Amino acid sequence: MSAPLIQLQGVAKRYGSGATELMALKGIDLRVEAGEFVAIMGPSGSGKSTAMNILGCLDTPTAGQYLFKGAHVEVLSRDQRARLRRRFLGFVFQGFNLLARTSAQENVELPLLYRGDGAAARRTAAAAALKAVGLQGWEQHTPAELSGGQQQRVAIARAIVTEPAVVLADEPTGNLDTQRSHEIMGLLMSLNAEHGITVLMVTHEPDMAAWARRMVHFVDGRIARDEANPNPTTAAPPVEPAGHEQG
Repeated sequence: MSAPLIQLQGVAKRYGSGATELMALKGIDLRVEAGEFVAIMGPSGSGKSTAMNILGCLDTPTAGQYLFKGAHVEVLSRDQRARLRRRFLGFVFQGFNLLARTSAQENVELPLLYRGDGAAARRTAAAAALKAVGLQGWEQHTPAELSGGQQQRVAIARAIVTEPAVVLADEPTGNLDTQRSHEIMGLLMSLNAEHGITVLMVTHEPDMAAWARRMVHFVDGRIARDEANPNPTTAAPPVEPAGHEQG
């Protein structure tokens, strides 16, 4: 059997020591194959965000192993983890995290700038990513000139502009109304199904998790359930032209 894209083996994470010690993760095992769409769920304090930070190379486990494409991530230096993030991972956050006085085009170019790509290559790739999320023609608009749904599309374009193997989405619909949430989930599903991007999404909303093909439930630092979703949500409201968004 070939190695999975992602594998956690006995991963634990401890914060503090003595009386202040907190075990955020208590020896979890998780296997994610390339091309999966996985929802990571659980109440506040369950360990799901800690697991996502480790998967995104933003934190390291106290114990256990994290393998990405068969390579041991837990032994990498900070710089090596940063290079892995730049090459293989894209991030989408609840708060969009866009630069306020910077155009959509420039926001999407940022990961390529950090990677050292030239200006022409950055412009071409950013324009293609914005087109992929339905924002062709909106390249020069700043976040203040975009709706919440449009801002999250810019954030998704920024996440996919490097052609990552994995997109990690942390509550990607948390700041959106129902219709915009469905549009964003439809977009993530399309990126997964049509482009083969593996999607790992943290959410506390069951109706958003229902779009995923697999749901992993965290409770008290452990994986309580890991189950396939045989009937993921597939139908979304029609996406309005970008200029007609209201929310």
